[in-house]
Amino acid sequence: MSETTGNVVAEKASKKSWFKSVKSEFKKIVWPGKETLTKQTIAVVIVTLLLGIIIYLLDYVIEVGIGFILG
Repeated sequence: MSETTGNVVAEKASKKSWFKSVKSEFKKIVWPGKETLTKQTIAVVIVTLLLGIIIYLLDYVIEVGIGFILG
């Protein structure tokens, strides 16, 4: 029975240690400022729109090409 108790105690200590390490890692995070966050958000939106337009145009060209070949 002491083995079971020892395992439970070791498991609790392991969980405490894990949470302490997670907490210390969160303290190391450097969160972006408002200006950086805004710039990066705008960049992501622009790149997403550009890629969407490129994919749409490629799809249209392929559709017209297949229609021309089969039609």
